[in-house]
Amino acid sequence: MGAEPATVLVTTDLAVGGMTCAACVSRVEKKLGKLDGVTATVNLATGMARVSHPAGIGPDQLVATVEKAGYTAALPEPPRKQESADDSGGESEDTRQERHRLVVTALLALPVLVLSMAPGLQFRNWQWLCFVLAAPVAVWGAWPFHERAVRGLRHSAATMDTLVSLGVVASFAWSAYALFLGGVGDPWMRMPFTLVPTASDGVAHVYLEAAVGVPLFVLAGRLLEARARHGTGEALRSLARLAAKEVSVRDSGGSERLIPIEELRTGQVFVVRPGERVATDGQVTEGSSAVDLSLVTGESEPVEVGPRSSVVGGAVNAGGLLLVRATAVGADTQLARITRLVTDAQAGKARAQRLADTVAGVFVPVVMALAVTALGFWLGAGADPQAAITACVAVLVVACPCALGLATPTALMAATGRGAQLGVLVTGPQALEGLQHIDAVVLDKTGTLTSGHMTVAEVTAVPDGLGSDEVLRLAGAVEQGSEHPLGRAITAYARREAGGERLPDVGDFAALPGRGVRGRVEGRLVEVLAADDELPSALAEALQLAEAAAHTPVLVRLDGADEALIEVGDVVRPGSYRAVERLRRLGVRPVLATGDRETPARTVAQALGIEEVHARCTPEGKADLVRELKEQGYRVAVVGDGVNDAAALAGADLGIAMGSGTDVAIGAADVTLVRGDIEALADAVLLARRTLGTIRVNLVWAFGYNAVTVPLAMVGLLDPMLAALAMSVSSVLVVANSLRLRAWQPSRPPVRSNAR
Repeated sequence: MGAEPATVLVTTDLAVGGMTCAACVSRVEKKLGKLDGVTATVNLATGMARVSHPAGIGPDQLVATVEKAGYTAALPEPPRKQESADDSGGESEDTRQERHRLVVTALLALPVLVLSMAPGLQFRNWQWLCFVLAAPVAVWGAWPFHERAVRGLRHSAATMDTLVSLGVVASFAWSAYALFLGGVGDPWMRMPFTLVPTASDGVAHVYLEAAVGVPLFVLAGRLLEARARHGTGEALRSLARLAAKEVSVRDSGGSERLIPIEELRTGQVFVVRPGERVATDGQVTEGSSAVDLSLVTGESEPVEVGPRSSVVGGAVNAGGLLLVRATAVGADTQLARITRLVTDAQAGKARAQRLADTVAGVFVPVVMALAVTALGFWLGAGADPQAAITACVAVLVVACPCALGLATPTALMAATGRGAQLGVLVTGPQALEGLQHIDAVVLDKTGTLTSGHMTVAEVTAVPDGLGSDEVLRLAGAVEQGSEHPLGRAITAYARREAGGERLPDVGDFAALPGRGVRGRVEGRLVEVLAADDELPSALAEALQLAEAAAHTPVLVRLDGADEALIEVGDVVRPGSYRAVERLRRLGVRPVLATGDRETPARTVAQALGIEEVHARCTPEGKADLVRELKEQGYRVAVVGDGVNDAAALAGADLGIAMGSGTDVAIGAADVTLVRGDIEALADAVLLARRTLGTIRVNLVWAFGYNAVTVPLAMVGLLDPMLAALAMSVSSVLVVANSLRLRAWQPSRPPVRSNAR
């Protein structure tokens, strides 16, 4: 018999409504997990469920399963529709209803709270007025909790709403009993406010302040919590807003027409005017300008572009008019990939959060059992019935699985969003956890520590000559007619140094096979030739330094006289010096592994202060090196940008790809440094450590809060109203602590480079 065909798994995202705590998350995951071959990860902060399921199970069946658990579910709205809603600046209908409910509840509840807690203000029949004001709060104000609690009970589930609903109902029911049957309805009754139950007889107490305080504080807390959670996703919404809605396309006849971005196709040429965003990824065909990539890649300085330069969608044109040929559209653009990576990262769960969700799954039933235990203990101890009710209601209300459910996802949302702004993309919580613990990093040279393309590294002019800037301008002008990589590098560098100004025209241009080029520029004979050994002393010294650095020396002659030496080569990125030093200070051992020759590898390593160098390293050799380091006990990260790095990236504890690298390298990596700057790696390590620290603080607070407040409530040292306030504050504090990551800035101490 042949083997059974493997089940094809697909992934579907669902927007889940009605979840209020980690117990809800646990229930939805368990319900979906009961379907054959289905696994689900539910995120309380985003309200999204990521479901992996066989192709035979459709979205409708998944939605029906979630609804059977007592929650709502639907396929998420298209990004364009969500973006329009965000841009409108208006609140959703649900948010407006919650705000209206909170305002009315506050107006009714505040007089009850004041009269109940200030005996000196209590007048004749004050308790009856409070009862009239409290009734709509306990019923209508707390209706969302009652509704979700009943829905949960119908599905044999207990959540935070169950605890709140039971607390409100118990407080109000006891108060009604005391007023109508317990003798508290006397017109001149006075009620002291106390937090500690007594063991005396009588029922001269009402708990209307708890009946109104619980829904008031919980409603206020959840509204604040929702606003704070909305803030953790601001970076992702900012990325979505970078996408253009319309684009001006220029046809072959030179006429322009405005079309929706969805109709743009690769190969079409579109116009980017000063101040406009680049509509999609493309290559400049005409014009030169500076583009601001800070919101896309985290690159702080504007980048000069001209014909044949690549630009990314979402970048802002800060200068002249550009004509760009589209090379990628829709989901294939770099902006779309960044958004997708950030979204996927926020859908995952850290190991600590899975533990919290497991605890939350049994948390509510345990709390209900403790509340019943407290009630029985106080009644058995001879305390007043209202004292027993106080302890029971306080236990129900003070317990807070909400904070457990929010501790990790809010921190991850804030961190991944901040990382995207800094040019660091992580694939999920596991990547952040891995970043925190790495203590060795294998660095590729070409394209990682160096720029990866030929450029001018140094210009040395003879004393009393025209000067390096003028010589470079003339040499760049002559090389405009050359197709040699060295010539193109000199011309490109000369244009950049000239601020984008046009270089002089060249006449009588001639290529000298095997030697270089010559031509007349502004009446002078300019020759750019391969350097020889017979040079003036200043240039001879520069020649020795160039050869030591494995750079190619090029001699410039003006009217037959040796004038300057230009070094061309693959230069070290400016940020590499600081990056290596910062990694070393963070306790990470740098190792250079490259397929390049020994001399340039050693030169780069010496400049950066890297002691361990592996030159002429094959892809298999890099993978073996990673394996050896892991066997020595190191937790290894690999940074690379090419196909030859893919095997090492996949075999490392953590793979890190340069955003300027190949799709193969990026696909094999756990982290992508979008801005192509190795210094972003040090930022990523610091961000990971800060994020995991924030998550630990959140979880300690969430667990510690319950460990302290539940026993206090059981022994009667917490009034139910104050318990509701404490419960709401705990959730808001957890989210607020996570929000601090949005403003996090990496510390970048000054580091002296070894560059000459």
